[in-house]
Amino acid sequence: MEHIKVKIINESGNLLPAYETPSSAGMDVRARLSEPLTLAPLQRALVPTGLRIQLPQGYECQVRPRSGLALKHGISLVNTPGTIDADYRGEIGIIVINLSDKPYTITDGERIAQLVIKSYVHVTWEPVERIDDTARGDGGFGHTGVN
Repeated sequence: MEHIKVKIINESGNLLPAYETPSSAGMDVRARLSEPLTLAPLQRALVPTGLRIQLPQGYECQVRPRSGLALKHGISLVNTPGTIDADYRGEIGIIVINLSDKPYTITDGERIAQLVIKSYVHVTWEPVERIDDTARGDGGFGHTGVN
């Protein structure tokens, strides 16, 4: 497993994002709120974290939902995974949505999402007239069956 150092500014007063188990891929990130935020059913909001990061070139930070919040309360993220680019220096904000039929209140310090740091590559497009055939071909969107 590769380890990298990432510079972080924490203006939240909350704990830094952290791995909950030794094999966790995602680090839980916490809300930074001056007062509780109640989301009505189907309401979304940008939740601040008070965090700013400096990723090394060639890395991104993906923002993903927390499975427990999704299952127990219907709380998810609108753009998942969200991407924080290596050159972004603003505060990390989490776009949360309440997909349940009940209001949900987010409080300061609550774990609202998880962050996964990933390396990436840049692509140079090579325009061609034909691409190689495969057994799958252009089959997609459920072409392999119902189950």
